[in-house]
Amino acid sequence: MTQHARNTEPETALGAPAGIDARGRDVTRGRGGRLELLGLTLAAGAGVLFVVRPEFYEAVVHIFATRAASLVH
Repeated sequence: MTQHARNTEPETALGAPAGIDARGRDVTRGRGGRLELLGLTLAAGAGVLFVVRPEFYEAVVHIFATRAASLVH
């Protein structure tokens, strides 16, 4: 999962120059972890659906194309 760094000392900047160890920073977990898991689950489900039922994607493309064409006319 994605890890976010938070600053433990309020006077210091969050960004550290390249090649320098960022002291006083902790890695926090749980921020947005559920949303990331939901996104990965949806992406995996879409991939499985594409393999199992490829005609579903053809229907979705047809619906989008039909609606886009109706907006033009």
